[in-house]
Amino acid sequence: MMINNILPLLSGVAVGIILFQTAVIAPTVFKGLGADNAGPFLRKVFPKFFAILMMVGIVKVILATAVADVPEIWVAGSTFLLAGLSYRLIPKTNKARDEGNESVFKKLHFASVLMTVIMLIINAGSIAL
Repeated sequence: MMINNILPLLSGVAVGIILFQTAVIAPTVFKGLGADNAGPFLRKVFPKFFAILMMVGIVKVILATAVADVPEIWVAGSTFLLAGLSYRLIPKTNKARDEGNESVFKKLHFASVLMTVIMLIINAGSIAL
């Protein structure tokens, strides 16, 4: 069935987005603009990054549900949930950075990075199934 071919493709899209953002965009921006100038740019990019991952997740949930593929529903739902949680952390993370509260910033940033790594792993694993 056509949907069964689209499900791994959507996981590939999620993996590609995550790798491109974290391995290419963010480091390039920090090196090219410096830490002080990179911040405003990345504050515009990361909400879109997580919003796109949420969209990929919800589309995959719908398609996986249509073909009753329970493992893919879990992957897709987890992607949607983790991207959504990461998205919701952005204002708190930015506020902690702006207020100089490095302890809170580091914890929130770590949580966001961890959720992104989990999304990467589960989607990469989903492609291999």
